[in-house]
Amino acid sequence: MRNLLVLVFLITIFSCQGELEQKELPRIAIAGLAIESSTFSPARSTAESFKARIGQDIFSYYPFLSDSSENKARAQWFPTLRGHAIPGGMVTREAYDSLVNLTLEMLRENLPYDGLFFDIHGAMSVEGLDDPEGDFIIKVREIVGPETLISTSMDLHGNVSERLAENTDLITCYRMAPHEDALESKQRAVENLLDRLESGKGKPAFKAWIPVPILLPGEKTSTRIDPGKSLYEKVDPQTKKEGVIDAAIWIGYAWADEPRNHAVVMVTGDDEQEVKESAEYLAQSFWDVRNEFEFVAPVAYLDESLEMALQSKEKPFVISDMGDNPTAGGAGDVTWTLNEILKRPEFKSENGPELIYASIPGPDLVEKAKAAQIGDQISGSIGAMVDDRFSPPILLEGKLLAIKEGDPDAKTEIVVQVGSVKVIVTEKRKPYHHEKDFTDLQLNPRKTDILVVKIGYLVPELYDLRGGWIMSLTPGGVDQDLQRLGYQRINRPMFPLDPDMADPDLSVRWIKKSGS
Repeated sequence: MRNLLVLVFLITIFSCQGELEQKELPRIAIAGLAIESSTFSPARSTAESFKARIGQDIFSYYPFLSDSSENKARAQWFPTLRGHAIPGGMVTREAYDSLVNLTLEMLRENLPYDGLFFDIHGAMSVEGLDDPEGDFIIKVREIVGPETLISTSMDLHGNVSERLAENTDLITCYRMAPHEDALESKQRAVENLLDRLESGKGKPAFKAWIPVPILLPGEKTSTRIDPGKSLYEKVDPQTKKEGVIDAAIWIGYAWADEPRNHAVVMVTGDDEQEVKESAEYLAQSFWDVRNEFEFVAPVAYLDESLEMALQSKEKPFVISDMGDNPTAGGAGDVTWTLNEILKRPEFKSENGPELIYASIPGPDLVEKAKAAQIGDQISGSIGAMVDDRFSPPILLEGKLLAIKEGDPDAKTEIVVQVGSVKVIVTEKRKPYHHEKDFTDLQLNPRKTDILVVKIGYLVPELYDLRGGWIMSLTPGGVDQDLQRLGYQRINRPMFPLDPDMADPDLSVRWIKKSGS
């Protein structure tokens, strides 16, 4: 009997310890909004533009927080809203307010929090706001309070204002462009947060912020090649230093005309000297190579690009229609490039060089295609419903080759052949990044002569299938010729807009702790 009582006592003790340990797990919320927004585009992004994952659905986006992951077991998680949109025009104030207010409402439901994972892009522009992510994090901070540890994950093409830097505690961004390390970077932000909470170290003692007066497009700063490659290779070694938590370089977003749009270096940690040295080293390294940044592929205007494609024996010859790149914030419906292609005599006959054009929105033509049969001649208006500054809508008349319904982005896609040009027309705009995007429409991008895609630098799958490649300087809301954009509000001087500017002060600006 005595032994039985001892056994019951021990079981009770262990049970209580288990409950205590469970209660002691940190309480961590998740929230964020991600979009690149060009202020040089007439397009507007609405709440419907965002794919909003709400509550437990958020975990499907983060494999490092799956039910079987070690990280999931390290905390009690309270996901709210994480919204992501294809880059586009400025976000309407109504959309921003509705998404932010829903996030704040959900945050209130499970207070208090020990930590918060703030997953943003950093290049969202909103009507009437100069610094939406700064505004957003302040509103979040007002709900969760000054003690909650906030860890922010960002795209390297985002912008870090002083108030964003102040109201977050830990911060990091991608180190690769194209962003093959996106999930890795988000995981780093989460694990930095967990480590600081579990160790009891909490907020870093020092946050170094250095604005670097450089504003370059991603197409000149890819980490596939130098100097971007070598520059970003300098980041990780800084994080291995004793007293440094994380280090990051933001290129910034070139297609918004706001004071926060410029490059930034940030380093966080507990050793003042090490943090200072790392931040100033990375900032100076960036400035030192500013004149070495070039486009990651040959660049030409459209006529020359098409001549190169027609003469090339490398198939497919890929032309990046850069000025209206929807993955950078273009409206995606500028018809100028397609209109120029359709004028060319080389493509007038069905027996001419095959050219696939991806893509252009045309709900009017798509609706007519739904009532037609494959092989029928159809006609209807396409493009320039949002951005008609450079070319009006096109009345496209051709043979219906394919139709596909139910795409999560485009909704319905069709292929219409005009001469030897096969035009992908969508109900809603859609970037074309994957070979399957084409093969699902009975198109073979590997075998075509010319592939024209509304994109800048090629994403990995398109890069791997390319034969030849030229990035074409075409007009649109994300024009790569920055001098043509007409900036009015960014800080000046700014490289390369002011190529002969004096060397800037790249010494550390210390950012005070959140809540202090």
